[in-house]
Amino acid sequence: MNKVYNTILGVAATAIVAGATMVPTSVLAWGDSNNGRNTYTLEQINAGNLGNNITFNSITNGKIGDERNFVGAKLSSSSTTTWNADEITVQDGKTYTIRLYVHNNSPRGVNAIAKGVSANFSLPTTVAKSQTVIGYLNSSNANPTRYWDEVKLVSSNDFYIEYVKGSAKYTNSKLGTVALPDEVIISGATIGYDALNGEIPGCYEYDGQVTIEVKVHNSITSKLSKTVRLKGTKTWGEMVDAKVGDEVEYQIEYVNLAADTVDNVMIRDILPNNMEYVADSTYLYNSNYQSGVKVVENTVTTSGINIGSYAAQGNAYVRFTAKVINKDLVCGNNQLVNWASATVNSAVFKDDASVMVAQSENCRAKAVDTGATTSSIVNTGPAEIAGAALGAGSLVTALGYFIASRKKLM
Repeated sequence: MNKVYNTILGVAATAIVAGATMVPTSVLAWGDSNNGRNTYTLEQINAGNLGNNITFNSITNGKIGDERNFVGAKLSSSSTTTWNADEITVQDGKTYTIRLYVHNNSPRGVNAIAKGVSANFSLPTTVAKSQTVIGYLNSSNANPTRYWDEVKLVSSNDFYIEYVKGSAKYTNSKLGTVALPDEVIISGATIGYDALNGEIPGCYEYDGQVTIEVKVHNSITSKLSKTVRLKGTKTWGEMVDAKVGDEVEYQIEYVNLAADTVDNVMIRDILPNNMEYVADSTYLYNSNYQSGVKVVENTVTTSGINIGSYAAQGNAYVRFTAKVINKDLVCGNNQLVNWASATVNSAVFKDDASVMVAQSENCRAKAVDTGATTSSIVNTGPAEIAGAALGAGSLVTALGYFIASRKKLM
């Protein structure tokens, strides 16, 4: 049975017109996988203009106003219920909450359940006077299947933002407020109405919001850089071309920019689909191991590795090998984005590198071997590591990664 949306107080009614409105996304902060989705008023939804389709955040006079503006921010300590949907001025040391609103617009309730619903945030890794946080909403059977919006954090001083570990939550009328995994800032987190199962029926009684917290820092305490190259070549870069079956080497550089020594630096890498970790290929380079030492645990792409303690300006490099496979490559160009993260005193730093894979027009007809390999990384000297010398005093305590900390990076 179809539900009828009540008029939202404080929002002016809009005259019903035939059909829906298409708004170009090129001039707006929001977007979707359809390059501009249909939009509706509440009156059009109640009149049945959406039909049997499932779509998210497309009502222009809804509970939060224009739902395409579904990502907002506010000072975490503030009691206000108002979200800054476009831009917020931030201060050093303050914590801010980022909100991602979730609403299946169908009035058909449990007869229009969105499947595979998940959310994720893209957080900037640079130091600047303006930082843009992008929120993404995904559903496998909605149209469009992917939605995004952004909010800008601005200041008169250069700053970076730190994700507050453990702050990710989902709130709705059924679950109350429940914790989400920290992977919401990298690979995403599944959400849902009565369980975190990816299923959300249509109408306002089933809407909800994902929130995370970020802390603003004017001072830079760490640097993380991610690069990639084809195995057997010598040049590192932020992007490399490869084909199915090729092996690539990833390199993660960590530098301690703080004045004090930092302990238990954790490095973790998130491989995208169609990239497969090569077992026993992780090596660590630092002032104690300038020719590299093999990391015995294969956890750099799962729980992460503890690379030890580093004095001011101390640095390290982590390398490992991955193979290009074909799980769900599409015909044409595929950009496989790989994220590296470092956790230092609860602060998380990220950077990425990409592998570009071009599939031919008849790629779907080709059978591809996706079996794992066990090729090991080439053990090269320190002069080849990104052209940079390792700090002589970088490592200040014995490395404990051979009995690695079980603490999760994310």
